[in-house]
Amino acid sequence: MVLMSEDFGADVRLVAFMQYSRVVVVTALASLVAHFGSHHAVLPVAEVDWWTLKSPLNAGVTLLLAGGGAALARRFEIPGGGMWLPMLLAIVLPALGLFQVELPSLLLGLAYALIGWSIGLRFNRASLLYAWRVLPVVLGAILALVVVGGLHALVLSRWVGFDVLTSYLATSPGGADSVAVIAATSAVDAGFVMAMQMARFIMVLLAGPAVSRWVASRDPRPL
Repeated sequence: MVLMSEDFGADVRLVAFMQYSRVVVVTALASLVAHFGSHHAVLPVAEVDWWTLKSPLNAGVTLLLAGGGAALARRFEIPGGGMWLPMLLAIVLPALGLFQVELPSLLLGLAYALIGWSIGLRFNRASLLYAWRVLPVVLGAILALVVVGGLHALVLSRWVGFDVLTSYLATSPGGADSVAVIAATSAVDAGFVMAMQMARFIMVLLAGPAVSRWVASRDPRPL
């Protein structure tokens, strides 16, 4: 959403503030639910190996897909395509058995840092004051999302048969990477949790441009 917002001329700083506030609140609540809702021992987390490459060829092809997909998105002016087009290729091509995606941990960390810096350095005093003023509204919207997700979890648990913790993590409103860490260290069906999270993520990516365009066309205020 942060990357896509820039394509539509929105204020990237405020979008980032809202999105990352959501991630922090939802992740903290999900961690507490997993801690107090699980009756099993917490599973150990594997240490990150920053330097090892299992297959330099796969890593090279992955980087080529990322760069090539982003270049195609820019060439054909696809909103948000710099993110979802490489991801789509990285799903389809391995499914065809052509190669396996490999993301070097060091490069992944640097990418997260660059995105954070590119957004954070745009903040100024005025935008920070505005973010502080709208914080209660943002928190209210986040809590509403959490409640809706919790209700979905209860329905899913009752009608599908998954335990409540698995259902809660599966319907938690983001982010998928944070939920993946919690699911991997909890006694839940991690496969089902990530399938639901990725389905939500892909649906948001596909519907996001159309919804953003519709909202922007009906907002009388200048961006």
